Amino acid sequence: MSQPLDDRELTPYLKPRALILDLFGDYLRYTGREVRAGDLVRLLGVFGVESATARVTLSRLRREEWFTTRRVGRETVYSITDPIVAILDEGRARIFADYDQAWDHTWTTVVYQSGLERLTRDQLRKRLSWLGFGPLSASTWISPRDRVAAARNLGSEVADVDTTIMRSSTGDLAEDRALAERCWDLGRINRLYTEFVQAHARLLDSVDDLDGAQALAARTSLIGSYRHFPFLDPWLPVELQPEDWVGARANVLFRAAHAALAPRACDFVASILGVPTIDAPAG
Repeated sequence: MSQPLDDRELTPYLKPRALILDLFGDYLRYTGREVRAGDLVRLLGVFGVESATARVTLSRLRREEWFTTRRVGRETVYSITDPIVAILDEGRARIFADYDQAWDHTWTTVVYQSGLERLTRDQLRKRLSWLGFGPLSASTWISPRDRVAAARNLGSEVADVDTTIMRSSTGDLAEDRALAERCWDLGRINRLYTEFVQAHARLLDSVDDLDGAQALAARTSLIGSYRHFPFLDPWLPVELQPEDWVGARANVLFRAAHAALAPRACDFVASILGVPTIDAPAG
């Protein structure tokens, strides 16, 4: 038997809102997109969330239109709304995107007008970061991936923003690498990848030692620790990665551990919900 995992690896410190989104993203959306309040409270209890806190959070999220509700006897049933499902779909696609995609040596460039209100500007920059863009200048952002289709949707997602979108090439790999170093803090990103690998390296060897609740906690900790990387790393092509880049290794570990923990975590959630199985994709 391997050395037991510590609390950091098993019980993540995540806010109830994030936990609820994770539970729907990995499990509950595949069981009809709805859940009884009591069952969700029990699942949140695995992470140390008190019943009162869970129910207050659910009520707030209903008011924010994450959910619709209906009554079945004395129980409230929460059904996730279509816009939140769309967010889950987009997040899953970005997090589980193929890390080692081939690169055609071209960049997607988005230029937006200056003088935006601060709230609009911050919203746009957050969205560009999520899509894998980095700031070449205050209003010019670039991505080494083909993000044209996603960038064209920015006008409908962020109000009062006009953008110019281009595909371009420097024709020089050294210049491409210099652009990558200019737009992203590659040293910091690599350190964060290294910390992720060190924090989760033992998961694959410890799966057989975990019960269902522990597997759920460990799997949620895993994805909670990994989900911020799409904001930081544009999924750098191999040609642009610095020496000793840890991103691909972290991605392989994340995918493997997420898949290995799935059977016990899914079985545990299914037992709480009273369903035979959870038919969730591997990622």
